[in-house]
Amino acid sequence: MRGLYAIADSDVLERHGIEVLAFCDRVLAAAPAMLQLRAKSAPPRQVLAWLRALRPLCSQARVPLVCNDRPDLACLARCDFVHVGQDDLDVDSVRAVAPGVRVGVSTHDERQLRAALERGPDYVAFGPVFPTGSKANPDPVVELSGLGRAAAIASGRVPLVAIGGIDLSRAAQVARHAALGAVIGALLPESGLDGVTARAEALHRALGGG
Repeated sequence: MRGLYAIADSDVLERHGIEVLAFCDRVLAAAPAMLQLRAKSAPPRQVLAWLRALRPLCSQARVPLVCNDRPDLACLARCDFVHVGQDDLDVDSVRAVAPGVRVGVSTHDERQLRAALERGPDYVAFGPVFPTGSKANPDPVVELSGLGRAAAIASGRVPLVAIGGIDLSRAAQVARHAALGAVIGALLPESGLDGVTARAEALHRALGGG
């Protein structure tokens, strides 16, 4: 599993006047490695409705569907993965709530990375590698050197997902260290939905996807 880990952030999409499912449909046309729905502000009922609508679309595209933060919703929507952060449930608790759903974990320094790996997640995310505007209070930037050290720690254990500030100009550098690159902003078009699929395709190739 290599390439683009596409993230559809409902808050970001709303600010740009883009409908979540329409955006995801264009991204899925590029067959990325994974697609995550990130919906920090949406009510759970809406998140579940989006996930249930995305489930057949992802299955048809053969792209794993990831739910952010909520193992209960991931289980109800039959997602492939749930992604949790440092302030969410740990891997063991997630698996108790959502058996059969694979788990990815965000980490932001080497201590967190080593601790996460001890729990046996299905992948680990590490960063931010570059400055990012997707979080109000981002963690310190680890840079490519930090990503390289993380890759050495995770090597042979689980796939490493680079997070934070990844765009097309940086993708090839990221691909030297990480199996996947998580992208939010660089997928967004100048206006409407024109160009989303092309952007996703270019990022997927640059990040090492087939």
